[in-house]
Amino acid sequence: MLWGGFNLAVLIILVIDLGLFNRKAHIISTKEATIWTLVWITLSLMLCGGIWMWWGPDGPERAQEFFAAYVLEYSLSVDNLFVFIMVFSYFKVAPSFQHRLLFWGILGAFVMRAGMIIGGAALVERFHWMLYIFGAFLLITAIKMLFAKEKDIDPEKTVIVRLARRVLPVAEGKHGEHFFIREHGKLKATHLFIALIFVEAADLLFAIDSIPAVLGVTRDPFIAYSSNICAILGLRSLFFVVGPLLDKFHYLKFGVVLVLGFIGVKMIVEPWFKVDILISLSVIGTLLASAMIFSVTHPPKKEKKGHGA
Repeated sequence: MLWGGFNLAVLIILVIDLGLFNRKAHIISTKEATIWTLVWITLSLMLCGGIWMWWGPDGPERAQEFFAAYVLEYSLSVDNLFVFIMVFSYFKVAPSFQHRLLFWGILGAFVMRAGMIIGGAALVERFHWMLYIFGAFLLITAIKMLFAKEKDIDPEKTVIVRLARRVLPVAEGKHGEHFFIREHGKLKATHLFIALIFVEAADLLFAIDSIPAVLGVTRDPFIAYSSNICAILGLRSLFFVVGPLLDKFHYLKFGVVLVLGFIGVKMIVEPWFKVDILISLSVIGTLLASAMIFSVTHPPKKEKKGHGA
């Protein structure tokens, strides 16, 4: 009942979004994206309030877990925004078709994330020692992120895109908002569909990091799933708001690294020392807010150009 009601509500809102407000391809304005971002945040907070009031005796704790997982997933999804920018640029996705691509990309993420969250929660429930594995994985991920060098990714060289081009007949040229067309009587995938595959593959890779982190905040499959879905739903509209500003938060990466490290340690020491959810939420919020504030107050130094003699 709970799962069915939540998924039905999400699908109805998405149908209204695509079928009513975005039925025709158009460039998403900052104003429109801001309104939708506020709508998704408001709906997420309403769900959080509903969990607090109607969950039962554990309502307040579950609601706190939902909010902490929601904030965590939002912050871990920042890398997705950079992937969106890269995909749009590489595949030359017109601004008027970007919303459509992200819509179907996020819709596909529902299925993947639901399976991974339910499976991960079941593993932790049955094999408690999996907490140590997830915790160690998050620590290793944090260390790799800390020392990883920024590098450009060529989508054409990724395994998923090369495999897609081998398996699927791909049409030449651009074909607007269509994912498939008929060319000389044969059904062929367009470049927009190849871009969609890349977005889905990127989300799968990011989910491998974020889902163990979310399970470090809550063990309840529904809380983990609903907070995850609410965050990625808001991520699509958030992209059109903050996309041009991402470079300004150059220290956010270090905030995310510290958050992953904190949750990894929390999961490992949990059998001996349980960290209260309010403390976890405070630590996560403080680390992310500090990274963003520090990014604004300490902008990167611009290289001075040498002057000729």
